[in-house]
Formats: sequence, structure tokens, C-alpha cells
Amino acid sequence: MTDDTLSRLARAVLLPAFAGDTAPRWLLEELERGLGGVTLFALNGNVSGTAELARLTADLRRVADPIVTIDEEGGDVTRLGGHRTASPYPGNAALGAVDDVELTRRVYRSLAAELAEVGVNLNFAPSVDVNAADDNPIIGVRAFGADPELVARHAAAAVTGTQEAGVAACAKHFPGHGATVEDSHLGVPLVDADADLLERRELVPFRAALKADVRAVMTGHLNVPALTGGEPATLSHAVITGLLRGRLGFDGVVVTDALDMKGASGSIGIPEASVRALAAGADLLCLGPREQEDTTRATVAAIVAAVRDGRLPAERLEDAAERGRALRAWLAGAPSAGTDRPAALEAARRALTFSGELPDLPDPLVVELEAPGNIAVGPTPWGLGPWASDMVRVDGEAAAPGPLLERAAGRGLVIVVRDAHRHAGQRRLVNALLAARPDAVLVEMGLPVWRPEGRLAYLATYGATLANARAAAELLGLATADAAGGGHGG
Repeated sequence: MTDDTLSRLARAVLLPAFAGDTAPRWLLEELERGLGGVTLFALNGNVSGTAELARLTADLRRVADPIVTIDEEGGDVTRLGGHRTASPYPGNAALGAVDDVELTRRVYRSLAAELAEVGVNLNFAPSVDVNAADDNPIIGVRAFGADPELVARHAAAAVTGTQEAGVAACAKHFPGHGATVEDSHLGVPLVDADADLLERRELVPFRAALKADVRAVMTGHLNVPALTGGEPATLSHAVITGLLRGRLGFDGVVVTDALDMKGASGSIGIPEASVRALAAGADLLCLGPREQEDTTRATVAAIVAAVRDGRLPAERLEDAAERGRALRAWLAGAPSAGTDRPAALEAARRALTFSGELPDLPDPLVVELEAPGNIAVGPTPWGLGPWASDMVRVDGEAAAPGPLLERAAGRGLVIVVRDAHRHAGQRRLVNALLAARPDAVLVEMGLPVWRPEGRLAYLATYGATLANARAAAELLGLATADAAGGGHGG
């Protein structure tokens, strides 16, 4: 096999990033030389608007037939708005709370239709992790829930809906990121589960996604000692080839989570991590947002050298490239669908869970407690601000209750938190505010794990998207419900 042939095969398995909303010359040249595709990142400026994104992907397709990927989960992890606006689609936690699989299918079909309109053909969603750890710093509301069977039925619905719109779905993060208490962007999280527990918990939704004919599965950078012996799952032959391919029988595309994450490349670097992931059985390598021209070329060189040195069988590289070609062939004949935004608002409204008695809220002050986000979510806007006539956002760990109570004197008070169970300072502040104002309404826009003792008006939205916030604002009387999406649910 010539070096040119090897280099073309090596390019075929890469999904690098690039900067800006126009295709740089180096990227077009790499596509002409066989580059498999690209991964779009809002923080790289790839998504300045839908019209601009559609032009960008059309430009890419004038020189090649790339796989164009994005991390658009709806919910809190959204990219189509370029991180400037929250998603109009509620995320998995809200869909799981409603537990209507046909509604989940409609929401994902509509979201995928919007992706197809701008030229994205592989979506890194759904997350089918079972959120077994309340303190999970990376999954949380990205999961349909903590019950494996519930997650499984919605995983299948999400896959079906996505692919009905002509976009390939990608179930993630195999073999399951839900039982971790560490972020794989920063290290290698431990999944402390034996083979029996994995079978009963983590693998249940993946089996459902495979049964729904999901076209791709994304690996997680996870240490599962029962399977991996300490190395991350993304680099583990036992996980990808032994478990996913062998035991579960998956014959589609295996995609890595971003290899720039410390959980994957750590001290070995991205080119070496790429070689090891391919050897383990991966087919497409997502390099990460900052990994552009130099990393792409270094990784191609590393893969070629590994084949020449005998560390990576040429047949394994050919197999990976062939799976990418098979995915493109499926996409060429895939169906299309229209958008269904009313389904999104219907889901957000039906997900609302309210307890207590809703008080009168004259001239309400909305106090939002800022919470640090995780790397996957990024700096996406959230909260009730668009519907609040008077809103203040404070540091939930440092703010004092006195000035807030003074500002709310004689007025309604709405307190908004996000994953308060993960932030002790927020819980202290909430308790202090409620001690003085038991008539306040507490709104939880993350997971409703913690709530103060005693009787109070408590609203859980199961997410912080535009749809979740709109539904909450309607219930609180801050916004008027329109006809789209149906009425409130309990």
C-alpha cells in the first residue's frame, strides 16, 4: 500500500475542527485529499447563524461529500444558537419526566430536521446515559433519567425520530457516563460497576438504541475496571471490539468523544490517542474544538507511521474508512422531515412539576442564583429573564440575603436555582430567603434532587432551555400562554 493511499485512508477517519463560518483553504484541501468530515463547534464561530451555516456546509460539499457533525442535544447542550440563545427544545430530563415516547420521537425528529436544513448529517445525540449519580457533574439533565428502562425507551424514540429526518443519530457515551462523579474533559472518570451491574444498568439503553438501528455510537473516556483494566474506554479493545462489536453486535460507526479531552489523550497526545482508538475499534475520530490544521496533519502522519510500524493493522484502518463510506451511503438515501416546534413547547409544559399553592405574585422580583456550568453545556443563556420585568442574578455562593429581601419588600418573590443539590452556598441562600419569605416560589431549572423542608411553592422544570423557561413563565403568570404546544401538565 502506497503512502498516498495510507494517507487518504488516515484522513478518512478524522473529524477535525476549524475556526470561523467560512471554510479555510487548508480544510478544503484536506477534504479533496479524502478527509472524512468535520465537527462544528459554536465556540469556534462555526455557527454564526442558520443561513451562514447552510452556506458553509454547502461550500464543503462542493469539494467533497463530508460527514458534518455537531453536538446538538437540544436541552442545555445546544449549538445551533451559537451559544447566544438557549435551545427552543427541552432536553432529555424533561422528556423523561413526561415519559411520552411519541412526544420524544417528535421532538427529536423536529430537531434533526433543523439540522438537516443547515447541512448537518450526523448529530452527536442522544445521550443515553443512565444518570445513576445525583452529583454527576457532566450528565444531569442531559439524561432521560435514572431508570434504565425509562432511558431505554426514550433512547429508541430519540434515535428513530432523528433518523426519520435524514440525520444519523449517535448514542453516547458508551458504555455509560451516568454513574460518574468526574468530568471526562478533566480526567478519566471511574465507573465502579461489575459486569452484572453494567448489564442491568448502563447497557440497557444502548441495547435499545442498537435495536432502533442507530447509525453511530460514541465512546466515553471512562475507566470501567471490569472491562478496561484502567485505560479509557475510547482506547479499549475490550470495550469497543469485544463488548460493543462482539457481545452487542453493533456493526455501525463507532465515533470517539473529543480526543483533546484529558480523559482520552492526557499525557500521550492526540495523534497517539488517535492510533490507539483506531486499534481499539473506533472508526471516526473527533479531535476537539482546538484541534485544527496542525493536529490534523500530525494525526495523519501518526496513523500512517503506526501502520508502517505494524502497531495498527492496515485492515483495521481500511475497515474504519469503509464504515464511514457506508454511513455516507445511508445518508444519501435518507428521508427528510419537517420541523415541529409545537412539540417542543408541549414537552416543556408537560414536564413541569409543581407542588404547594401558587401565591399571588404582585410586581414580582425574580432572583436567579448563578451556578457554574460544565464544559459540555458552555456559556448558554438560561433563566426567566426574558419574561421578568425585574430580575437580578447573583452569585449563589456569595450573595447575602439582606439586599435581596429589601428589594423584594411588598412584592412577589421568585427564586430560581439550577442544580441546587450540587451547590451548598445556594442552598444556604435559598433557606435564608425562604425563612424571611415563605410565600416565595422556588423554581429548580436543573434536576429536582434537593428542596427545602416545609411547605412551599416549588416548581421543577427539568432543564433551563428557552422552552423550559417559557413554560415556567407561563405557569407563574410572567408570560401568557399561546396556542402552540398544548396546555400545562402536572
